Amino acid sequence: MKIFLEKTRSFFSSLASRLKREPKGMAGTRATNEPPTSPRKKMKMDRFTIISWVVTLVIVVSLLGSTILYKNASASSTSNQPQATPNSSGEGPVVTGPVAGSEGSGFSAILRDLKLKTDIPERPRYDSVVYRVSRGDAMLSIADKYKIETDSILFANPDLDDNPHSLKPGMELTIPPVDGIYYKWKDGDTFDSVAAEFDAKADDIINFAGNNIDLTNPTVEPGALVMVPGGTRELRNWAADLQTAGRGDNTGTGGANATNACGGGPVASGFGWPAGSHAISGYGYMPSHLGLDIQANEGEPIYAAGAGIVTQAASGWNYGYGNVVQIDHGNGYVTVYAHLSVINVSMCTPVGQGTIIGAAGSTGNAFGAHLHFEVRIGGANINPYDIVQ
Repeated sequence: MKIFLEKTRSFFSSLASRLKREPKGMAGTRATNEPPTSPRKKMKMDRFTIISWVVTLVIVVSLLGSTILYKNASASSTSNQPQATPNSSGEGPVVTGPVAGSEGSGFSAILRDLKLKTDIPERPRYDSVVYRVSRGDAMLSIADKYKIETDSILFANPDLDDNPHSLKPGMELTIPPVDGIYYKWKDGDTFDSVAAEFDAKADDIINFAGNNIDLTNPTVEPGALVMVPGGTRELRNWAADLQTAGRGDNTGTGGANATNACGGGPVASGFGWPAGSHAISGYGYMPSHLGLDIQANEGEPIYAAGAGIVTQAASGWNYGYGNVVQIDHGNGYVTVYAHLSVINVSMCTPVGQGTIIGAAGSTGNAFGAHLHFEVRIGGANINPYDIVQ
Protein backbone atom coordinates (compact mmCIF):
# COMPACT_ATOMS: atom_id res chain seq x y z
CA MET A 1 0.00 0.00 0.00
CA LYS A 2 2.83 2.36 0.86
CA ILE A 3 4.55 1.62 -2.46
CA PHE A 4 1.33 2.21 -4.35
CA LEU A 5 0.82 5.62 -2.73
CA GLU A 6 4.40 6.64 -3.51
CA LYS A 7 4.01 5.67 -7.16
CA THR A 8 0.70 7.54 -7.36
CA ARG A 9 2.27 10.68 -5.88
CA SER A 10 5.21 10.42 -8.33
CA PHE A 11 2.83 10.05 -11.27
CA PHE A 12 0.83 13.18 -10.39
CA SER A 13 4.03 15.20 -9.85
CA SER A 14 5.33 14.16 -13.25
CA LEU A 15 1.97 14.92 -14.80
CA ALA A 16 1.87 18.41 -13.32
CA SER A 17 5.39 19.19 -14.59
CA ARG A 18 4.49 17.96 -18.02
CA LEU A 19 1.38 20.12 -18.20
CA LYS A 20 3.37 23.20 -17.29
CA ARG A 21 5.98 22.56 -20.03
CA GLU A 22 3.62 21.32 -22.77
CA PRO A 23 2.33 24.60 -24.38
CA LYS A 24 5.77 26.07 -24.90
CA GLY A 25 7.21 22.93 -26.37
CA MET A 26 4.31 22.37 -28.66
CA ALA A 27 4.42 25.94 -29.98
CA GLY A 28 8.09 25.66 -30.93
CA THR A 29 7.58 22.34 -32.64
CA ARG A 30 4.63 23.57 -34.56
CA ALA A 31 6.58 26.61 -35.86
CA THR A 32 9.53 24.63 -37.20
CA ASN A 33 8.96 20.96 -38.00
CA GLU A 34 5.25 19.84 -37.84
CA PRO A 35 2.18 20.68 -39.84
CA PRO A 36 -0.42 22.87 -38.14
CA THR A 37 -2.82 20.04 -37.43
CA SER A 38 -0.32 17.67 -35.74
CA PRO A 39 -0.02 19.37 -32.33
CA ARG A 40 -3.80 19.52 -31.96
CA LYS A 41 -4.15 15.74 -32.42
CA LYS A 42 -1.34 15.05 -29.98
CA MET A 43 -2.93 17.38 -27.44
CA LYS A 44 -6.21 15.49 -27.73
CA MET A 45 -4.39 12.19 -27.30
CA ASP A 46 -2.55 13.42 -24.20
CA ARG A 47 -5.74 14.71 -22.62
CA PHE A 48 -7.50 11.38 -23.24
CA THR A 49 -4.61 9.49 -21.63
CA ILE A 50 -4.63 11.79 -18.62
CA ILE A 51 -8.40 11.44 -18.11
CA SER A 52 -8.14 7.64 -18.40
CA TRP A 53 -5.41 7.50 -15.77
CA VAL A 54 -7.37 9.77 -13.44
CA VAL A 55 -10.52 7.67 -13.74
CA THR A 56 -8.53 4.47 -13.18
CA LEU A 57 -6.87 5.89 -10.07
CA VAL A 58 -10.21 7.07 -8.69
CA ILE A 59 -11.65 3.55 -9.09
CA VAL A 60 -8.61 1.89 -7.51
CA VAL A 61 -8.58 4.29 -4.57
CA SER A 62 -12.31 3.82 -4.05
CA LEU A 63 -11.94 0.03 -4.00
CA LEU A 64 -9.01 0.20 -1.59
CA GLY A 65 -10.88 2.59 0.67
CA SER A 66 -13.95 0.34 0.77
CA THR A 67 -11.79 -2.66 1.67
CA ILE A 68 -10.05 -0.81 4.48
CA LEU A 69 -13.35 0.49 5.86
CA TYR A 70 -14.87 -3.04 5.77
CA LYS A 71 -11.92 -4.56 7.66
CA ASN A 72 -12.05 -1.83 10.30
CA ALA A 73 -15.80 -2.33 10.73
CA SER A 74 -15.36 -6.10 11.07
CA ALA A 75 -12.60 -5.69 13.66
CA SER A 76 -14.75 -3.24 15.61
CA SER A 77 -17.73 -5.59 15.49
CA THR A 78 -15.61 -8.53 16.64
CA SER A 79 -14.16 -6.57 19.54
CA ASN A 80 -17.69 -5.73 20.71
CA GLN A 81 -18.84 -9.35 20.68
CA PRO A 82 -18.77 -11.44 23.86
CA GLN A 83 -15.57 -13.49 24.16
CA ALA A 84 -15.24 -16.90 25.82
CA THR A 85 -12.28 -17.19 28.17
CA PRO A 86 -11.28 -20.11 30.46
CA ASN A 87 -13.03 -20.20 33.82
CA SER A 88 -10.79 -20.97 36.79
CA SER A 89 -13.63 -22.82 38.51
CA GLY A 90 -13.57 -25.49 35.80
CA GLU A 91 -17.30 -25.16 35.04
CA GLY A 92 -16.74 -23.77 31.54
CA PRO A 93 -15.66 -20.57 29.79
CA VAL A 94 -16.81 -17.17 31.01
CA VAL A 95 -18.34 -14.85 28.44
CA THR A 96 -16.89 -11.35 28.52
CA GLY A 97 -17.96 -8.35 26.45
CA PRO A 98 -18.81 -4.65 26.59
CA VAL A 99 -20.23 -3.62 29.91
CA ALA A 100 -23.57 -1.86 29.81
CA GLY A 101 -23.07 1.85 29.40
CA SER A 102 -19.34 1.59 28.58
CA GLU A 103 -17.88 3.70 25.79
CA GLY A 104 -18.09 2.03 22.42
CA SER A 105 -20.19 -0.86 23.63
CA GLY A 106 -23.21 -0.02 21.52
CA PHE A 107 -25.51 -2.19 23.65
CA SER A 108 -26.23 -3.30 27.21
CA ALA A 109 -25.14 -6.77 28.33
CA ILE A 110 -25.32 -9.09 31.33
CA LEU A 111 -22.24 -11.22 31.93
CA ARG A 112 -22.93 -14.92 32.48
CA ASP A 113 -21.14 -18.26 32.36
CA LEU A 114 -21.15 -20.03 29.03
CA LYS A 115 -21.60 -23.79 29.46
CA LEU A 116 -20.47 -25.78 26.47
CA LYS A 117 -22.13 -28.91 27.90
CA THR A 118 -25.88 -28.82 28.32
CA ASP A 119 -27.14 -29.90 31.73
CA ILE A 120 -29.97 -32.35 31.17
CA PRO A 121 -31.92 -32.93 34.37
CA GLU A 122 -32.25 -36.55 35.41
CA ARG A 123 -35.77 -37.68 34.65
CA PRO A 124 -37.59 -40.04 37.00
CA ARG A 125 -37.89 -43.65 35.86
CA TYR A 126 -41.26 -45.37 36.08
CA ASP A 127 -40.53 -48.77 34.52
CA SER A 128 -38.20 -51.56 35.54
CA VAL A 129 -35.09 -52.34 33.50
CA VAL A 130 -33.17 -55.57 32.98
CA TYR A 131 -29.51 -55.72 34.01
CA ARG A 132 -27.21 -58.56 32.97
CA VAL A 133 -24.68 -59.41 35.67
CA SER A 134 -21.03 -59.34 34.58
CA ARG A 135 -17.97 -60.76 36.30
CA GLY A 136 -16.79 -58.33 38.93
CA ASP A 137 -20.28 -57.01 39.72
CA ALA A 138 -21.56 -56.89 43.28
CA MET A 139 -25.06 -56.22 44.54
CA LEU A 140 -23.93 -53.04 46.23
CA SER A 141 -22.34 -51.59 43.07
CA ILE A 142 -25.43 -52.44 40.98
CA ALA A 143 -27.69 -50.79 43.54
CA ASP A 144 -25.48 -47.68 43.60
CA LYS A 145 -25.59 -47.48 39.79
CA TYR A 146 -29.39 -47.30 39.81
CA LYS A 147 -29.62 -45.31 43.06
CA ILE A 148 -31.77 -47.84 44.89
CA GLU A 149 -31.31 -50.12 47.92
CA THR A 150 -30.00 -53.67 47.59
CA ASP A 151 -33.11 -54.95 49.36
CA SER A 152 -35.29 -53.56 46.55
CA ILE A 153 -33.31 -55.64 44.03
CA LEU A 154 -33.78 -58.73 46.22
CA PHE A 155 -37.53 -58.04 46.46
CA ALA A 156 -37.82 -57.81 42.66
CA ASN A 157 -35.82 -60.99 41.97
CA PRO A 158 -37.25 -64.04 43.82
CA ASP A 159 -34.59 -66.31 42.26
CA LEU A 160 -32.00 -64.70 44.54
CA ASP A 161 -33.85 -66.17 47.54
CA ASP A 162 -33.07 -63.03 49.58
CA ASN A 163 -29.37 -63.88 49.39
CA PRO A 164 -27.10 -61.30 47.74
CA HIS A 165 -24.43 -63.98 47.36
CA SER A 166 -26.66 -65.75 44.83
CA LEU A 167 -25.48 -63.29 42.17
CA LYS A 168 -23.89 -65.07 39.17
CA PRO A 169 -22.38 -63.83 35.86
CA GLY A 170 -24.95 -63.87 33.07
CA MET A 171 -27.90 -63.63 35.45
CA GLU A 172 -30.55 -61.09 34.39
CA LEU A 173 -31.84 -58.90 37.20
CA THR A 174 -35.03 -56.88 37.26
CA ILE A 175 -34.13 -53.39 38.51
CA PRO A 176 -37.18 -51.55 39.89
CA PRO A 177 -37.55 -47.82 39.18
CA VAL A 178 -37.75 -46.86 42.88
CA ASP A 179 -37.25 -48.48 46.24
CA GLY A 180 -40.20 -50.68 47.03
CA ILE A 181 -41.93 -53.95 46.16
CA TYR A 182 -43.80 -55.18 43.09
CA TYR A 183 -47.12 -56.71 44.08
CA LYS A 184 -49.64 -58.66 41.97
CA TRP A 185 -53.07 -57.26 42.76
CA LYS A 186 -55.64 -59.74 44.05
CA ASP A 187 -59.40 -59.72 44.07
CA GLY A 188 -60.56 -57.92 47.20
CA ASP A 189 -57.37 -55.90 47.69
CA THR A 190 -57.61 -52.23 48.54
CA PHE A 191 -54.97 -49.55 48.50
CA ASP A 192 -55.07 -49.36 52.28
CA SER A 193 -54.75 -53.13 52.78
CA VAL A 194 -51.82 -53.46 50.37
CA ALA A 195 -50.07 -50.44 51.89
CA ALA A 196 -50.50 -51.87 55.39
CA GLU A 197 -49.10 -55.28 54.31
CA PHE A 198 -45.86 -53.71 53.10
CA ASP A 199 -45.59 -50.84 55.60
CA ALA A 200 -46.19 -48.25 52.87
CA LYS A 201 -48.63 -45.44 52.11
CA ALA A 202 -51.78 -45.85 50.01
CA ASP A 203 -51.33 -42.42 48.40
CA ASP A 204 -47.85 -43.38 47.21
CA ILE A 205 -49.29 -46.37 45.35
CA ILE A 206 -52.04 -44.27 43.75
CA ASN A 207 -49.80 -41.35 42.78
CA PHE A 208 -46.91 -43.39 41.36
CA ALA A 209 -47.04 -42.58 37.63
CA GLY A 210 -45.76 -46.01 36.61
CA ASN A 211 -48.90 -47.65 38.00
CA ASN A 212 -51.08 -45.75 35.46
CA ILE A 213 -53.92 -45.32 37.93
CA ASP A 214 -56.77 -42.97 37.03
CA LEU A 215 -56.69 -40.39 39.82
CA THR A 216 -60.35 -39.49 39.24
CA ASN A 217 -61.38 -43.11 39.84
CA PRO A 218 -58.45 -45.04 41.39
CA THR A 219 -58.92 -48.75 40.81
CA VAL A 220 -56.65 -51.70 39.95
CA GLU A 221 -57.69 -54.82 38.07
CA PRO A 222 -56.87 -58.17 39.72
CA GLY A 223 -53.70 -59.66 38.25
CA ALA A 224 -52.08 -56.27 37.55
CA LEU A 225 -48.49 -55.81 38.75
CA VAL A 226 -48.32 -52.72 40.94
CA MET A 227 -45.30 -50.96 42.39
CA VAL A 228 -45.61 -50.23 46.12
CA PRO A 229 -43.13 -47.35 46.61
CA GLY A 230 -41.30 -47.58 49.92
CA GLY A 231 -42.75 -51.04 50.56
CA THR A 232 -40.73 -53.58 52.51
CA ARG A 233 -41.01 -57.08 53.97
CA GLU A 234 -39.09 -59.44 56.20
CA LEU A 235 -36.06 -60.91 54.46
CA ARG A 236 -35.16 -64.54 54.91
CA ASN A 237 -32.43 -64.92 57.52
CA TRP A 238 -30.21 -67.13 55.40
CA ALA A 239 -27.34 -66.68 57.89
CA ALA A 240 -29.36 -68.68 60.44
CA ASP A 241 -28.87 -71.79 58.28
CA LEU A 242 -25.38 -72.04 59.69
CA GLN A 243 -26.02 -72.70 63.36
CA THR A 244 -23.79 -71.13 65.97
CA ALA A 245 -21.69 -73.86 67.55
CA GLY A 246 -21.05 -73.20 71.24
CA ARG A 247 -18.56 -74.76 73.61
CA GLY A 248 -20.98 -76.88 75.56
CA ASP A 249 -24.57 -77.71 76.39
CA ASN A 250 -26.46 -75.23 78.56
CA THR A 251 -23.43 -73.00 78.99
CA GLY A 252 -24.14 -70.29 76.45
CA THR A 253 -20.94 -70.08 74.46
CA GLY A 254 -18.33 -70.77 77.08
CA GLY A 255 -17.47 -71.45 80.64
CA ALA A 256 -15.23 -73.83 82.48
CA ASN A 257 -18.01 -76.42 82.85
CA ALA A 258 -18.54 -76.94 79.13
CA THR A 259 -19.48 -80.57 78.55
CA ASN A 260 -18.68 -81.03 74.87
CA ALA A 261 -15.43 -82.39 73.48
CA CYS A 262 -13.80 -78.95 73.33
CA GLY A 263 -14.25 -78.14 77.00
CA GLY A 264 -12.91 -74.74 77.97
CA GLY A 265 -10.48 -72.52 76.08
CA PRO A 266 -9.06 -69.00 75.76
CA VAL A 267 -11.38 -66.05 76.37
CA ALA A 268 -11.16 -62.99 74.16
CA SER A 269 -10.49 -59.58 75.70
CA GLY A 270 -10.91 -57.66 72.44
CA PHE A 271 -11.34 -58.05 68.69
CA GLY A 272 -9.34 -56.96 65.66
CA TRP A 273 -9.74 -57.17 61.88
CA PRO A 274 -9.55 -60.72 60.47
CA ALA A 275 -7.76 -59.68 57.24
CA GLY A 276 -4.95 -57.37 56.20
CA SER A 277 -7.42 -55.08 54.42
CA HIS A 278 -10.18 -53.11 56.14
CA ALA A 279 -11.98 -52.34 52.86
CA ILE A 280 -15.42 -53.70 52.01
CA SER A 281 -15.40 -55.53 48.66
CA GLY A 282 -19.10 -55.59 47.87
CA TYR A 283 -21.54 -55.90 50.77
CA GLY A 284 -21.69 -54.23 54.11
CA TYR A 285 -23.84 -55.15 57.08
CA MET A 286 -27.55 -54.83 56.28
CA PRO A 287 -30.79 -56.77 56.79
CA SER A 288 -30.10 -58.82 53.66
CA HIS A 289 -26.41 -59.36 54.49
CA LEU A 290 -25.61 -60.10 58.12
CA GLY A 291 -21.86 -59.65 57.90
CA LEU A 292 -19.05 -57.84 56.14
CA ASP A 293 -17.44 -58.84 52.85
CA ILE A 294 -13.83 -57.83 53.45
CA GLN A 295 -11.39 -57.31 50.58
CA ALA A 296 -9.01 -60.28 50.40
CA ASN A 297 -7.35 -61.80 47.36
CA GLU A 298 -7.23 -65.52 46.75
CA GLY A 299 -4.79 -67.17 49.19
CA GLU A 300 -4.22 -64.17 51.47
CA PRO A 301 -4.08 -65.08 55.20
CA ILE A 302 -7.17 -64.87 57.41
CA TYR A 303 -6.69 -64.25 61.14
CA ALA A 304 -8.69 -65.05 64.27
CA ALA A 305 -10.38 -61.81 65.31
CA GLY A 306 -9.94 -62.69 68.97
CA ALA A 307 -8.75 -65.44 71.29
CA GLY A 308 -10.98 -68.49 71.61
CA ILE A 309 -11.50 -72.05 70.53
CA VAL A 310 -12.50 -73.39 67.09
CA THR A 311 -15.99 -74.89 67.30
CA GLN A 312 -16.44 -75.51 63.57
CA ALA A 313 -13.97 -76.13 60.73
CA ALA A 314 -15.97 -77.53 57.83
CA SER A 315 -15.25 -77.95 54.14
CA GLY A 316 -17.86 -78.11 51.38
CA TRP A 317 -20.98 -76.12 50.48
CA ASN A 318 -22.25 -75.49 54.05
CA TYR A 319 -25.41 -73.52 53.12
CA GLY A 320 -23.41 -71.39 50.69
CA TYR A 321 -20.68 -70.50 53.19
CA GLY A 322 -18.22 -72.89 51.52
CA ASN A 323 -15.17 -73.70 53.63
CA VAL A 324 -16.02 -72.12 56.96
CA VAL A 325 -14.52 -71.66 60.43
CA GLN A 326 -16.31 -70.67 63.65
CA ILE A 327 -14.55 -69.50 66.77
CA ASP A 328 -16.18 -69.32 70.22
CA HIS A 329 -14.51 -66.53 72.17
CA GLY A 330 -15.75 -67.58 75.61
CA ASN A 331 -17.42 -64.24 76.38
CA GLY A 332 -20.71 -64.72 74.56
CA TYR A 333 -19.31 -63.84 71.12
CA VAL A 334 -18.85 -66.18 68.14
CA THR A 335 -17.15 -65.17 64.88
CA VAL A 336 -17.65 -66.80 61.46
CA TYR A 337 -15.13 -66.84 58.57
CA ALA A 338 -16.59 -68.03 55.23
CA HIS A 339 -15.58 -68.81 51.60
CA LEU A 340 -12.05 -69.86 52.63
CA SER A 341 -9.82 -71.56 50.08
CA VAL A 342 -7.78 -73.28 52.80
CA ILE A 343 -8.55 -74.14 56.45
CA ASN A 344 -5.50 -74.23 58.74
CA VAL A 345 -7.25 -75.24 62.01
CA SER A 346 -9.48 -78.06 63.16
CA MET A 347 -12.27 -78.58 65.65
CA CYS A 348 -11.34 -77.58 69.23
CA THR A 349 -8.08 -75.85 68.22
CA PRO A 350 -7.34 -73.04 70.71
CA VAL A 351 -6.32 -69.80 69.01
CA GLY A 352 -5.11 -66.38 70.03
CA GLN A 353 -5.97 -63.07 68.44
CA GLY A 354 -4.15 -62.87 65.09
CA THR A 355 -3.64 -66.63 64.66
CA ILE A 356 -3.79 -67.61 60.97
CA ILE A 357 -6.82 -69.87 60.63
CA GLY A 358 -6.95 -70.15 56.81
CA ALA A 359 -6.71 -68.35 53.48
CA ALA A 360 -9.20 -66.23 51.54
CA GLY A 361 -11.08 -67.80 48.64
CA SER A 362 -14.40 -68.02 46.81
CA THR A 363 -15.83 -71.37 47.88
CA GLY A 364 -19.56 -71.84 48.42
CA ASN A 365 -21.98 -69.21 47.17
CA ALA A 366 -19.35 -66.53 46.52
CA PHE A 367 -18.76 -64.22 43.58
CA GLY A 368 -15.01 -63.58 43.58
CA ALA A 369 -12.47 -64.04 46.35
CA HIS A 370 -13.15 -62.23 49.64
CA LEU A 371 -13.77 -62.96 53.32
CA HIS A 372 -17.32 -63.10 54.60
CA PHE A 373 -17.04 -62.20 58.29
CA GLU A 374 -19.84 -62.40 60.86
CA VAL A 375 -20.09 -61.66 64.55
CA ARG A 376 -22.83 -63.31 66.62
CA ILE A 377 -23.83 -62.97 70.23
CA GLY A 378 -26.25 -65.45 71.74
CA GLY A 379 -26.78 -66.84 68.24
CA ALA A 380 -27.95 -63.48 66.77
CA ASN A 381 -25.90 -61.50 64.27
CA ILE A 382 -24.63 -58.02 65.08
CA ASN A 383 -22.71 -55.51 63.00
CA PRO A 384 -18.99 -56.46 63.09
CA TYR A 385 -18.12 -52.77 62.98
CA ASP A 386 -19.44 -52.56 66.54
CA ILE A 387 -16.60 -54.70 67.95
CA VAL A 388 -13.59 -54.77 65.60
CA GLN A 389 -10.87 -52.22 66.22
